[in-house]
Amino acid sequence: SLPLPSIFRSTMACLPYPTFLDSPTRTPSVHSLSAVGRVRIHPLTCPGVSNSNDNASSQSAAAAASSSPAQEEYQAILSKCIQQSRVDTSDKSKKENAKLRKKYMKEGVAMASSYLANTLGIDVSIVDVEIVLHIDGIMDTDGCLASCFLDAGCAYVVIRVKEEKGYGLEKALEACDATRVPRDRLVLHWKDDKTSELDTKSLVEITSHVGTISIQITDPLSSSRTEWNPPPVSKKIAKCVFQLSLPDELSNDDLTKSVASLSKVIGENGGSITLVDPTYEQLGLCYAACMKTDRPDGLYTTVVCTRSNEALGLVYSSKSSIIAALQCGRGVYYSRSRGGLWRKGDTSGHHQTLHRIDVDCDGDALRFTVTQNGDDGVKAFCHLNTLTCWGEPRGLRHLEGTLCQRLIDAPAGSYTKRLFDDEQLLRDKLVEEAQELSEADTKEHVAEELADVLYFAMVRAAKAGVSIDDAVSELDKRARKVTRRKGDSKPERIEAGEKILGKK
Repeated sequence: SLPLPSIFRSTMACLPYPTFLDSPTRTPSVHSLSAVGRVRIHPLTCPGVSNSNDNASSQSAAAAASSSPAQEEYQAILSKCIQQSRVDTSDKSKKENAKLRKKYMKEGVAMASSYLANTLGIDVSIVDVEIVLHIDGIMDTDGCLASCFLDAGCAYVVIRVKEEKGYGLEKALEACDATRVPRDRLVLHWKDDKTSELDTKSLVEITSHVGTISIQITDPLSSSRTEWNPPPVSKKIAKCVFQLSLPDELSNDDLTKSVASLSKVIGENGGSITLVDPTYEQLGLCYAACMKTDRPDGLYTTVVCTRSNEALGLVYSSKSSIIAALQCGRGVYYSRSRGGLWRKGDTSGHHQTLHRIDVDCDGDALRFTVTQNGDDGVKAFCHLNTLTCWGEPRGLRHLEGTLCQRLIDAPAGSYTKRLFDDEQLLRDKLVEEAQELSEADTKEHVAEELADVLYFAMVRAAKAGVSIDDAVSELDKRARKVTRRKGDSKPERIEAGEKILGKK
């Protein structure tokens, strides 16, 4: 198994992100709190996506979650992982057992993937999901539950140290070992009134099992609180997360001042902040409070990018536009000429789906990762009706645009149109060009054959309605897996390819 690639880690570790304990991950009026790039999920209480109004109390939400479809779905995943763990594969001669265990594993991952994407409404290919698992769930499945959720796209597994007998630190560390996943994919969480018991020796022992220590702050927040005591652990050894509960009587001003002061303390040590069941306004204000700007107007320079990190344009954001973007799940910015919010696409129809917001290394510039859409079929960010403010794209993005256009109105004699219409020809060319790429023996020849393979592969993708961003999303999801296949060649596929090549 491989550690989580650095591309999935937040650029500014001290920025706040939501913990969904009792509140839904999405409602009709609040779409995209996960766009801050990281979330923590409590599957035993989080109701997932809700179609009801979002003004219900946390208590009623928690009561509904106790028998919600989301919880039932999680329990089904747990049951499948228990099935997987009970298949005995110690006898290597019993190949049917290995196949059965693999079957249960695939079914569990598929169920977990559906739970994350559909029930929770979270795109795990671009949002770092922390899933909180009970010690019993991990031990009862011999660690299969943890690897199941990581293979489904979660970034981290959180294991709680509890006060109940049998669920203390020793048992939690035992559960960490039972997962058999890299330590930097594990988070150990407990209340701060227990951290005083930790000494350097204890921390060394704990961080040999996990890559992150998470602490639930129990003292009430207030603007006057400026003293914070993170564990004395180097960021080279482990990261630290502070989990903050938000009392109903806490004002937004007190909240942002408290979070800002904590951010300054832990930011340089690789720390993070997570807010339990925040509103979109609370999360947006706290996010902005952890940034800085030297502009007199208080705006933040914002680069808008595609899923492939291609820059579409340069805009500006304000606190209110960040809040609005989290609420509606779209690209919302601040227009200096209009002196107010600019909801991209309200006038032009070229709206954007917001995937993620990041802050640069200096904490003074934003990046919005979006999918550019167009009601008129034209995906244009620029007012000149081009995808980017730097003119027409080049390379693969240009090829993708050309192929999509050929689907609509290919000129007479178009070879691309012929490929669209002749499935066998397209299949044969894919096999043929892949073989030529495998046999290319110089740098130049490899580049030429790779270009051929990319062209035919993208013709196939365009015909199926698959974009470059779709492929990037799939690659990013695969990078999170901890279970690796052997990767041997498939004889039946080789034979089929040879038949195609033999005909030519």
